[in-house]
Amino acid sequence: MYLFTSPARRKFLFAALYVSEGAPIGFLWWALPTILRSQGVPLEQITSLTSLLVLPWAFKFLWAPLVDRFQSPRWTLRSWILSTQFLMGVFLLPLLSIDLASDLSLLTIFLLAHAFAAATQDVSIDALCIHIAPEEERGALNGWMQAGMLTSRALLGGGALLMMPVLGTSGLIVLLLCFIWLPALLLLLTKDSPSSRQTQFGKDRPTERLLPLFITLLRQPATWLGLSFAAIAGAGFEAVGAVAGPYLMDHGTDQSTIGWFFSLPVIVALALGSLGGGYLADRLSRHRVVTISLVWMTVLIILLAVSDSLWQTEELWMQMMVLGLMYVGVGGFTSSSYALLMDITHPRLAASQFSAFMGATNLCESWSARAVGILIAGFGYPIAFVAMASVSLLSLPFLSALWRRSTDRT
Repeated sequence: MYLFTSPARRKFLFAALYVSEGAPIGFLWWALPTILRSQGVPLEQITSLTSLLVLPWAFKFLWAPLVDRFQSPRWTLRSWILSTQFLMGVFLLPLLSIDLASDLSLLTIFLLAHAFAAATQDVSIDALCIHIAPEEERGALNGWMQAGMLTSRALLGGGALLMMPVLGTSGLIVLLLCFIWLPALLLLLTKDSPSSRQTQFGKDRPTERLLPLFITLLRQPATWLGLSFAAIAGAGFEAVGAVAGPYLMDHGTDQSTIGWFFSLPVIVALALGSLGGGYLADRLSRHRVVTISLVWMTVLIILLAVSDSLWQTEELWMQMMVLGLMYVGVGGFTSSSYALLMDITHPRLAASQFSAFMGATNLCESWSARAVGILIAGFGYPIAFVAMASVSLLSLPFLSALWRRSTDRT
């Protein structure tokens, strides 16, 4: 197979690779919290676990330079992706024999090991994308990658809740392993070379040559603006997403309905949003698409916060509709903002710099999950949702300054 040679083939390959990223995220962030909550685990313990598992993604920039540094004709970005993808599955195998609720400490150890492997895989895939994708293609390519990731995230999130009565926990873990390992075969069987630029950057790259460039990037205001934006922009939707399952359950929704919601409406909303946002990001101002998506999500989160006073419990489908529309914005925001951050990433340090931006987004996911759990425990869902949505709006000045600098650069 030759999957690097055309835009359509690149979209297919990277969407498949992101499927392997999204499946475990869906299970760990959507299905697992709902399962643990149904078994009586306190919400604060659940949010503590999810916030902890995000940390490897948040701090992956600390070891991402190893991916930039250790490449050669025999050990390429393809090698990094395949090896880490293999380890992702290996560290999930013990889940076949432990009880998820009662063995929470042991579960945390294995999931953290999986998270380190998954974060490194993410670094390698994004670096490969930056190397081979022209700038005018990055919006659409990010759209397809996010569609792949979010689709598998929904299938192994809400879909797992629907399939659990049939497959059981062990069956779900086996299915999860298939979603992780099967996409790797596409990359393994791809015959063409990823990029001549990757070969160029992969040859004989001593640390002393990379260090001055890394220091230069740290001195650029755009780098810090990007990090600041990424660290707070997603606070609203990350917080709501972290507790969406428990929120619906605490409002009287049964587990099967929650599973249906995350496996069908949410998957469609995220896919449409990511594809549409990526398409528009290549044809309109990236800044405009990101801003519209961010404001859209904030308005819907505030509407969800006040929904208890607007609709009765038996009209919970209204809250689900608001959540679904929010996820359309999540898809559009993700693909367009990632394309914007890729534009200011230097190809020579693709793994290091872009992983720092993505680490900041993952750090946002971690701290917002922890914060919303504490706020809900003290003040309830409405105040917690409004507070986290307000934090997202604080990122707009960083976004405007980042866009002005990127425009001046071009």
